[in-house]
Amino acid sequence: MRYGLLFWATLLAFLTDQVSKYLVVHVMRVEQREVIDVLPPLLTFKYGENRGINFGLFQGDGDTGRWILIGISLVICLAVLIWLRRIAPSVWMLLSAGLLIGGALGNVLDRVLYGYVLDFLNMSCCGIRNPYVFNIADIFIFAGAIGLVLLDGKKAS
Repeated sequence: MRYGLLFWATLLAFLTDQVSKYLVVHVMRVEQREVIDVLPPLLTFKYGENRGINFGLFQGDGDTGRWILIGISLVICLAVLIWLRRIAPSVWMLLSAGLLIGGALGNVLDRVLYGYVLDFLNMSCCGIRNPYVFNIADIFIFAGAIGLVLLDGKKAS
């Protein structure tokens, strides 16, 4: 069953995201420590609450915006699933879709539980200080989207 790969990739991405957030935010308590140097300056853990979308765009403290973003995320996940059913997806496309959906659902769960997405990864390099933080779900969403764009499937008959 090829779609089993989609399920397992989704579950693995979702669990990896949620476990990483739990460990860094709740066990390592990055919020209280402000910054945890991992491989400075390349990688540091820095607490962030994202009430908008990537890079803090469309920030808002309102409950309406939170539920709109949850709805948009769920509609995108559903659209990807419907699209996959209409084509003959390759194994790589199923894996990519699983990453995207698992990451999106990880961020959806954050919004439901906390009202915002927990972010903690900060990367800087070469004398340039990056002010933005992100999380593992964001990496999965980005990698999954790129995979779906670059990896071709055939139309189902």
